[in-house]
Amino acid sequence: MNEYITAQQIAIGKPILPIDRIKLMSPDEWEALIEEWLERTQKYDSHKIERLGGSGDMGIDVIAYITNPKDDPENYEWDCYQCKRYDKPLNPSSMWIEFGKIIYYSFIGEYPVPKCYYLIGTHGIGTSLKKYLIDANKLKSELMTQWDSKCKNDISNTTSIPLEGAFLDYFKKFDFKIFNKVEPKIVVEGHKKHVNHLLRFGGGLPSRQNLPIPDIEVDKELRYIKQLVKAYDSDSDAKINGVNEILKPYERHFTDSRKSFYKAEELRVLTRDNLLSEEIFMNLKDEIYDGVVNTVEETHDNGLKKAKAVEDKAVGIKIESNPLRETCQTIDKKGICHHLVNDEKISWVEDEK
Repeated sequence: MNEYITAQQIAIGKPILPIDRIKLMSPDEWEALIEEWLERTQKYDSHKIERLGGSGDMGIDVIAYITNPKDDPENYEWDCYQCKRYDKPLNPSSMWIEFGKIIYYSFIGEYPVPKCYYLIGTHGIGTSLKKYLIDANKLKSELMTQWDSKCKNDISNTTSIPLEGAFLDYFKKFDFKIFNKVEPKIVVEGHKKHVNHLLRFGGGLPSRQNLPIPDIEVDKELRYIKQLVKAYDSDSDAKINGVNEILKPYERHFTDSRKSFYKAEELRVLTRDNLLSEEIFMNLKDEIYDGVVNTVEETHDNGLKKAKAVEDKAVGIKIESNPLRETCQTIDKKGICHHLVNDEKISWVEDEK
């Protein structure tokens, strides 16, 4: 066996691919995943997605409103998503009743006929059912044949629903082309845009995007820059009043400090863009602060020696529980020190009052 084995694999085993993980989800988790997927599609606004599910759902698990039902309660437009968590691909036998529910409940006016009705199964759609979904006339004919055995006494717990009279006329005119499917791989791929994707599927954060370091004129008024100038001034025999006066012995540290500041900024952006929250990054900053604060409060010969001591202390901090521990690099820890300076949490040289 030549495959490289990581420490994480030894601790928790090989990762489960998302397409396989959904097969382990409960029905509620599967419905929640579909709701989240729809929230991140460009097809609907997120506030127009509503999860129903449970008993009495009348054949609807997740609704995606196309128009506002409050504007026209009887004729609003919507799409229906029926989420099935079965241990095998969906087959016609298990779905006849679902088709029947949509037809019957729209007939009695519980809701308008959906523009589209999508079946989504954790294990996908079986070949036989796919053939029915492709051929609307064949689907209508077979559902009519199966009605008495699969739908008549099972749609409602209180009444039998024979396919006759006005309902039969409605059935014959019903547009069976609304019935369609969505493959689970489409859901998994689209769900990558949702804030909960990593929480549901793991897999780690993606590669960070390199942030260019701007020209010094852009951020020379930032506090961490001013503090670096003060630190160099406190170490130098010659007076240093601004970034344009930084002497050669300090140029390497100044360049590295700016680089580390923006590397930490990359980490912040990475969490914001992939988790839609900066809380995890803020927690990491708190961990670094807790680890360096004693060093900050110690007596140092000057601001530069203090800055270097704090940077060295930060580098040695072991990140235990923060989800960014696998992504956080040495340079990030140094950069977070400068973020803390910028946030006025710590200083290299105390500001004049």
